[in-house]
Amino acid sequence: MEKVAILAITKNGIIISTRLKQIFPSWDIFAPLKFQDEKISANWYEEQTSRKISELFEVYDGLVCLFSLGAVIRLIAPYLKDKKTDPAVIVIDDKANFVISVLSGHLGGANELSDEIAHKIGSISVVTTAADVNRTIPVDMIGREFGWEIEDDSNVTKISALMVNQEKIGIFQDVGEKNWWKSELPENTRAYDSLETLLQSDSKAYLIISDKIFDQEILKNSIVYRPKTLVVGIGLHGDTSKEKIKESLDFILSKHRLALKSVARLVSIKKPIAVKGLIEAAKDLQLKVEYFDRDELANIKIPNPSQMVEAYEGTPSVSEAAAIKSSGGALLVQKQKFPPDLTIAIARIE
Repeated sequence: MEKVAILAITKNGIIISTRLKQIFPSWDIFAPLKFQDEKISANWYEEQTSRKISELFEVYDGLVCLFSLGAVIRLIAPYLKDKKTDPAVIVIDDKANFVISVLSGHLGGANELSDEIAHKIGSISVVTTAADVNRTIPVDMIGREFGWEIEDDSNVTKISALMVNQEKIGIFQDVGEKNWWKSELPENTRAYDSLETLLQSDSKAYLIISDKIFDQEILKNSIVYRPKTLVVGIGLHGDTSKEKIKESLDFILSKHRLALKSVARLVSIKKPIAVKGLIEAAKDLQLKVEYFDRDELANIKIPNPSQMVEAYEGTPSVSEAAAIKSSGGALLVQKQKFPPDLTIAIARIE
């Protein structure tokens, strides 16, 4: 976790905060000015703690509060929004006996951080999240360490409850990292080799890890995870607009039933002047752009070489060659032309 604030409002709490600071040097200590000690490197504040915590709640990824759980709950209550945006909040009692994960246990990382702190200061970690207590799969966290995204999180609460209550959950994966669950699957879950066998099973719900688009009938009982497996190669002119790039990409992904959230990056040829439309399209889609020199692309074996492209760019292919080069894999979608100024090809990362 990058930005963590330690908030201590008692003398004992401040002593504990200095121990934490030694273990986690990047963390910032905040404490009331009335306890100021020149030997302690801290941010000493004059305002009320209720006002200070509202500021820290907005700025930091995590808050470690060294005072009572009840007081912390009352202080943070006005600022709670949802588990996707709230920071991780951890409470440590005045004797450092317990490290309690209070808020944003999974998505915010409070559970993991609580365990880490407790291990390093010799305390007991208190985690109450059902998935952790019952040692089941936290369905909202699958693949997070690899950058996977959930296509639609509307089923997360429902399927989390099924998982915790030991209902049968089927799993199907056809792309992405395989080591997302590092121990044996829980007894109520089973992995299937094909989508067909998954759907024929007696599973109450499905966890699907794929870059493909599925019918609504499947989605109503599923959480679909999107590994970053697709690379989109783009050949274009200097004046190709971002609107055309986005509309054409949407068309080709829909046509081939591939998910936008599984696109890892856009790739193209390095031009003397970067194409504004490509930069803007990537920004809108929250994707990065990777460029290759013409010499790097000229030696890539591609199915659809073009003499016109070679005359213009110095390589017989841009979209297909760039997609293959960047992905290290094979083409899923050969180049499709969107006259007069755009071609798109898609490859899957090995």
